[in-house]
Amino acid sequence: MLKTYRYEGDFHLESGAILHGLEIAYHTFGSYRPEADNAVWVCHALTANSDVADWWPGTVVEGGFLDPARYFTVCANIIGSCYGSTGPASINPETGVPYYADFPDLTIRDMARAHSLLADHLGLGHIGALVGSSVGGFQAIEWAVEEPERFGRLVLIATAAKASPWCIAVDETQRMAIFADRSYGERRPDAASAGLEAARAIGLLTYRGPEGYNRTQQTPPADHNLPVREHRACSYQRYQGSKLSRRFNVYSYVKILDAFDTHDAGRGRGGLQAALDRLVMPALVIGISTDIVFTPSEMQTLAAMLPHAEYREIESAFGHDGFLVEHDQLNAILKY
Repeated sequence: MLKTYRYEGDFHLESGAILHGLEIAYHTFGSYRPEADNAVWVCHALTANSDVADWWPGTVVEGGFLDPARYFTVCANIIGSCYGSTGPASINPETGVPYYADFPDLTIRDMARAHSLLADHLGLGHIGALVGSSVGGFQAIEWAVEEPERFGRLVLIATAAKASPWCIAVDETQRMAIFADRSYGERRPDAASAGLEAARAIGLLTYRGPEGYNRTQQTPPADHNLPVREHRACSYQRYQGSKLSRRFNVYSYVKILDAFDTHDAGRGRGGLQAALDRLVMPALVIGISTDIVFTPSEMQTLAAMLPHAEYREIESAFGHDGFLVEHDQLNAILKY
């Protein structure tokens, strides 16, 4: 069940802006047993929500690594999103209307600080495991670097300690598609829907990669001699773009992409290695064999930079999205 925590104080963002009456939407699964050290915190990816059981099938189930009979799992919707936490679609208390494009700039560090507020509210002074995949891994690294004593174990899946030029370039290409839609900037919830659809289609190319597309989006042979004009891959791109634009807010999408690009765990901490040296807890770093967003070699480098990390790899044809698809492999690696 979706729950909401309202922080009555002023939440100061790194940009200098202040959010008044910050709301954080979250889900919990299972029962908290402090004596069993059974709290697990999951940080979600770009367009996901706090309902882990919904977007990560095969995990919050009996026998899964987030088995609710064993673990108390918490996932909070990131600030800036549109699934219950304060974001561009929220009402600005100073104006009485939604923020939309006026929502202030965020960083991953801001998101991690919001998680910390909620953890304090829930009485989770110690969390047995912190799990993050993709942008969720960005949050997990930031939070763990800031409060290493809070966590017993760190699980990082298909992620990075700093946004790479490749990822930033992909994000900028998506923003270019959104800004090319002339309705971007209009104060309505469905603004720039065509731009968001194009941005999602661009992103999907990197999430799945050539092997995933070539395996699942082959066009059936025509039963005549004329060339095929309607390709399965084309309809898939249009469908996925439309699907996201119906459920997500374009202003949230842009703000989260912008936050993604600021990610650098070493910023203001003496550099990346100095920051990662703080992570003295056991860590498991998991790469995906065909991931072109966070490549296996990059994941191996991340593991080597952590004081006590083990590297494992998922074999998958589905690229970066393999962490959402290969739950049997993940369960085999992560059950503990």
